[in-house]
Amino acid sequence: MEAFVDWLNSSVLWSNPVIYIILAIGLFFSIITRFLQVRHIKDMWTLMFKGKSSEAGVSSFQALSIALSGRIGTGNIAGVATAIAMGGPGAVFWMWFMAFLGAGTAFVESTLAQIYKVKKDGVYRGGPAFYIEKGLGIKWFAVLFAFAAILALAILMPGIQSNSISVSAENAFGISPSLTGGIVIVLLALIIFGGVKRIAKVAQFVVPFMAAAYILVSLFIIVMNFTEIPSVIALIFKSAFAVDSVFGGLIGSAIAWGVKRGVYSNEAGQGTGAHAAAAAEVSHPVKQGLVQSFSIYIDTLFVCTATAFMILFTGAFNTYEADGTTPVVENIPGVEAGAGYTQSAVETVLPGFGAGFVAVSLFFFCFTTIMAYYYMSETNVAYLVNERFRKPAMFILKIVLLVSTFYGALRTADLAWAFGDVGLGIMVWLNLIAILLLSKKAIIALKDYEAQKKQGLDPVFNSTKLGIKNAEYWENGYKEEPEKEKVS
Repeated sequence: MEAFVDWLNSSVLWSNPVIYIILAIGLFFSIITRFLQVRHIKDMWTLMFKGKSSEAGVSSFQALSIALSGRIGTGNIAGVATAIAMGGPGAVFWMWFMAFLGAGTAFVESTLAQIYKVKKDGVYRGGPAFYIEKGLGIKWFAVLFAFAAILALAILMPGIQSNSISVSAENAFGISPSLTGGIVIVLLALIIFGGVKRIAKVAQFVVPFMAAAYILVSLFIIVMNFTEIPSVIALIFKSAFAVDSVFGGLIGSAIAWGVKRGVYSNEAGQGTGAHAAAAAEVSHPVKQGLVQSFSIYIDTLFVCTATAFMILFTGAFNTYEADGTTPVVENIPGVEAGAGYTQSAVETVLPGFGAGFVAVSLFFFCFTTIMAYYYMSETNVAYLVNERFRKPAMFILKIVLLVSTFYGALRTADLAWAFGDVGLGIMVWLNLIAILLLSKKAIIALKDYEAQKKQGLDPVFNSTKLGIKNAEYWENGYKEEPEKEKVS
């Protein structure tokens, strides 16, 4: 099984041509949106804090938090370390590059999710399955994505997150993986059985806190090693372009692992962030598209960079040839690629603090990611199952996700990552095809938003006026939902 999964990842889903296709698509979206990730960065920031939740939707900030809870996970700690282990320091540059291009991709998929969102069970639902059916009119394609998303998000990918939690907890505190897995699924059950609004509330408070704490520690480590800043940045760029004498031969691996782990971390093009984007209460789809674009910057340029700098400033890493076993450099012998690099890095500067800090950070990062996976899986179940059978289907989904989360805490890290890469690869393939075919609709919405802004208006979307069919929610203009009543 392990050999087959490795072949599927390396030769099909994540082969070199696919890596370059992902980069090319990100560049294409950046060009056709005229690099909105730069032009509209002010709007991205201000829109993040505007808007309120309603009876049917969450606020822009809550939707951003749900998306970030999915994006900020083990990829930001263990994933960055793995990229450095397999691609050298140059992989960090390609993660940055992927984030810049990915902001354009995230805008397109999130705007499409808002355009084609629907109201089900009293709340907004949307995402790739919805915009594939409504925008492309290809029902079987939409159903295929929904099944693939449930397979990936509820079965294959939670194990990566819970495995990272259990490994770091065992390293830091000597807690057995079975006990860690049990604690995780009990806490997770308390949240996911409370529904979408409870997920949004938890994400809204936990995500900003955990990201800020992690970045502050990384800044302390950088300040303590500030004299190394020029040399580390030079090392990243030299390694990325095969100029460095030690890591120059790894340029192919640097690009491949930088892009792969960049996509895993920031989720641009994967379709996951689109589910959260559709849940927001906004007057124009582009508003949430821009907010979701900024989440890519938060994830990669802030959190992933924090991890990379901690590792590189302290030299707490090993890097291997393409075979994954022959060391190019071996600074911390015997430490497995992953969270152990980050733990070693923090320990170098703050002895006795690093292992525990990273373990706690991973718990929050990974726990909220699993929480977001449930929300996204639920959205796809809502798409597939009619109202009569929806409640039992949701209950079964919760049990399946809890079981896969517990199982992931017990299995080996390599197998957990391999299964996760399969799930991610399937979603990326299907979603990228869809958003390429539908990108014109997102551009129409963007031009409409920009035209209204030039007139000094607060943009309001009208799908009928713009000739976008099957966007029923937006027909004849935006219909503001009543604000959600506060419960004391």
